[in-house]
Amino acid sequence: MGSLSCCLLLALALLGPRAAAARKCDLQGLWRNELGSNMTLSALDVAGTFSGSYHTAVAATNKQILVSPLQGAQQHPAAKGQPTFGFTVQWQFADSTTAFVGQCFVDRRGKETLETTWLLREEVPSRRDAWKATR
Repeated sequence: MGSLSCCLLLALALLGPRAAAARKCDLQGLWRNELGSNMTLSALDVAGTFSGSYHTAVAATNKQILVSPLQGAQQHPAAKGQPTFGFTVQWQFADSTTAFVGQCFVDRRGKETLETTWLLREEVPSRRDAWKATR
């Protein structure tokens, strides 16, 4: 009996990482970042698009920060793995829009993490000021 339980434990240990690695990343739900911002994403539709809301904890404004709508798409929504995605946020408290692109990763323990890069474009009064409008 002792050797059977040992083999079962070994089999579970060997299958565990594979099961987590095969797990599909799911963008739907509540996400928080290390700065305290959070976003909520809806389920993907059949085309891979989603919507949601973003509440930033960091902004260069004296205005009240408001929850802002977002729209996005995930690449190959039916595929397994760690998908790429993109979304835009239309800020409700500023004359700016931010575009995010990234990828969802699942670690060996099944924890999902979003790695993203973003560009923020502010409205400026003239084309002459365009050079300072993007961060």
